[in-house]
This record gives sequence, structure tokens and C-alpha cells, in this order.
Amino acid sequence: MRHECNLSWTAGVPAGEDAGGPSMNDADFARRYYEAWNKRDLEAILALYGDDIEFSSPYIAALGFSPDGVIHGKGMLRAYFEKALERAPQLTFTPEALCVGARGHTLVYRNHRGERAAETHEMDGIGLVVRADATYATE
Repeated sequence: MRHECNLSWTAGVPAGEDAGGPSMNDADFARRYYEAWNKRDLEAILALYGDDIEFSSPYIAALGFSPDGVIHGKGMLRAYFEKALERAPQLTFTPEALCVGARGHTLVYRNHRGERAAETHEMDGIGLVVRADATYATE
């Protein structure tokens, strides 16, 4: 797999896919990710993650799910995402970059408040996220 970071997003679609841009699997995943979140479709969001997902975010601790900011399993992920959607009814993501690595990719975006965030996904052999780390800019 190539190592790259595509910063040329237009209307949520990565530019340059035919000429050294992200692989179709990564670009397709990114499209499905943003579409699911922006439609607030919990089932479509969860369909992107494996059953044994390990997910970390500073908001996990802030919302009282786990003091270390890490949750395990799709059941806990469902509860966390339900709470996130409930607490932020206007939540949307605007894509900024898709960075591709050897075991997955990182989606860089801005949320509805204009805050920059990045979610790094480690993928399994069938294209599901098995480990994710959500991070937020401190600017």
C-alpha cells in the first residue's frame, strides 16, 4: 500500500485518485464514513467497524465511558456514538485530507464547530476498522 496524504478534497471527494491519489478502497471508505456521519445514520456508521473494535478518544473519558479514553467492542462503540449524536444534534464533518498508510488511513476533517479532528483507522482484511484513534487539534 502507498504512503501518502491527499489534501485536495473537493465536495468531499478526493482529487487525483487516478494519478497517485488514494486507493479506491480508502477513498470509498472515506465517502461512506462522511456520508454516514453527516446523515446521522448510526447503523451505517457502525457498519464501518469490526465487532472487536478498539476505539480511543479523549471524549470517551469526558462522557464517562472509560477513564483511559479507550473502549472495546461494537456494543460499547454503539453506546458512545449514540451519546455523541444525542449531545451534538448539529454534528457534521467536512473532509480536509485523506492520509494513507501501510495498515490503514487517517481522515482529517472539521466538525460543525470548525474544530479540526483526525481519526486514524487500522483496517482488517475485509475493510473494517479494527483499531481507531480520534484526535483533536489544540489550536
